[in-house]
Amino acid sequence: MAELIKMPRLSDTMTEGVIASWGKNVGDKITKGDLLAEIETDKAVQELESYQNGFLLYKGAEKGGKILVNNLLCIIGKQDEDITSYLNMPHSQSTPDALSTNLELGEVRQPVETKQSKQLPNPNILTQSTPQQDVSMHPQASIDLTQIKEVILMPRLSDTMTEGVIAAWHKNIGDTVQKGDVLAEIETDKATMDLESYKTGILLYQGASKGQKIAVNDLLCIVGDKNFNIETIVNASKHNNQPSATHNLSVSSETQNQPVKTAVLPSPESNGSRIFASPLAKKIAAENQIGLDKIQGTGDLGRIVKQDVETFIKEGPKIKIEIPILSKLEAKINPSAQPDTFSNKLLPQPQTLSNNSPFTDTPVSQMRKVIAQRLAESKFSAPHFYLTLKINMDAIIEARTQLNQQLNLKISYNDIILKACALALKKHPKVNSSWRGDFIRQNHEVHIGVAVAVEDGLLVPVVRNANFLSIADINKQVKALAQKAQERKLQPKDWEGNTFTISNLGMFGIEEFTAIINPPDACILAVGGIIQEPIVKNNSIAVGYTMKVTLSCDHRVVDGASGSAFLQTVKTFLEQPLSMLVI
Repeated sequence: MAELIKMPRLSDTMTEGVIASWGKNVGDKITKGDLLAEIETDKAVQELESYQNGFLLYKGAEKGGKILVNNLLCIIGKQDEDITSYLNMPHSQSTPDALSTNLELGEVRQPVETKQSKQLPNPNILTQSTPQQDVSMHPQASIDLTQIKEVILMPRLSDTMTEGVIAAWHKNIGDTVQKGDVLAEIETDKATMDLESYKTGILLYQGASKGQKIAVNDLLCIVGDKNFNIETIVNASKHNNQPSATHNLSVSSETQNQPVKTAVLPSPESNGSRIFASPLAKKIAAENQIGLDKIQGTGDLGRIVKQDVETFIKEGPKIKIEIPILSKLEAKINPSAQPDTFSNKLLPQPQTLSNNSPFTDTPVSQMRKVIAQRLAESKFSAPHFYLTLKINMDAIIEARTQLNQQLNLKISYNDIILKACALALKKHPKVNSSWRGDFIRQNHEVHIGVAVAVEDGLLVPVVRNANFLSIADINKQVKALAQKAQERKLQPKDWEGNTFTISNLGMFGIEEFTAIINPPDACILAVGGIIQEPIVKNNSIAVGYTMKVTLSCDHRVVDGASGSAFLQTVKTFLEQPLSMLVI
């Protein structure tokens, strides 16, 4: 009875694992708890322990090889047990006796009765020693690039990322790359992140130039031996339709070194219009007290990138030359016409380049694109309904004043509202749930996302286990996360895993509004401003402070009664702050 061990998903964004090292060799005896292998994921190198006794009969890849999540990692069974029949099966084939083994969440593992042949190749892995030969024999065959150790694909650096922009390359073609070296800076929809190499070799190929986009899991670069045949890999990636249209498909260092003529758009003037620049470029410019309107960008649509700022610091401003792109057409229509007069009066001009234009076309940023996609998906797929409640805030205003005086802090109303929601979610777990298609997931932990406005849109960092945190701890965490969001320094762990979201526009004078649910949550709370108005108190009219909150609910998960009960609990906590201390 041998058991198939498949590559576990060791992080929420992991799609493949690299064998950093094996703790056992084929034929070695294994005891439960022994170190099987060290697996390098997209985030860390983690140890994988054996959960059973036996002998290591088969390894799915050698050191440095890649294995996709849920593909065969190794086989453990009795000594000299035969596993030939299983290895001869296509890896995608399943039988009643061959059930997937997943070590991620302690799922049930089914033993598989198999026979062994230690010498057979892994059906899931392209042999690493001769990848050129296999590909060149079938140049048009569909090649799984994830199985070629020299290939580095664009990783998914956030849960919503679909493509990455090359903010900068730290290595050029022909440079030696060591494990841990920064290969490139990748701009996602949420942050600009350094991408480190997990292998040693020579950078043989770059899938795109600075400022260009590469889709997730498309060919980013190739790192390997100088004799590695990159042309067949690039052709295979083109045949598999993996590279995006903006990829640089050159396949040799000679081609890369040839000068390329590019048309550079003039950077926007300081007329109040937005200037496009990468976060890193903005940071360097601010540190050197340089106005972005003085720098000419060389990225897509005149976008300013890191190298533009560094060039400006070294060489100073350059003269901007606008090319009359319609001159040939003008000459054909009216040879005697002056170019400027003709262009301004008869033919439409690029509206983004003219200060007199009646409109401005702004390219959609990565962040805005994802916001549009996810919120449209939420609004049009989740049946929203809304519950609004008015809360008396007199007690909270008094409690907040006392807390700030005693703790020497500046606790915000949002911190207290977050704490009240966290406690209410534990009492109403239906609200702390999410729609998963075939099932509804009820979350046992409370992770609250806090909407933070940034220059390009909106980010939602997450306060984890908020029900266990004091209001002072919530205050510190929210401030730290908001600062990281403004600086575009959030990491995946900072924005993943929310179970509920709060959006507060009260500080902008908004009395009430409705918010779109932030997937995968079932609800989002829209918080309005605190206003002073006449209220009934002890059967008499008095002046008091009130606040309106609106709960947007996914009707597939939460019904009106459940949402109303949750809001009533939040109202009780805020109108009677001491009740939060006894939970």
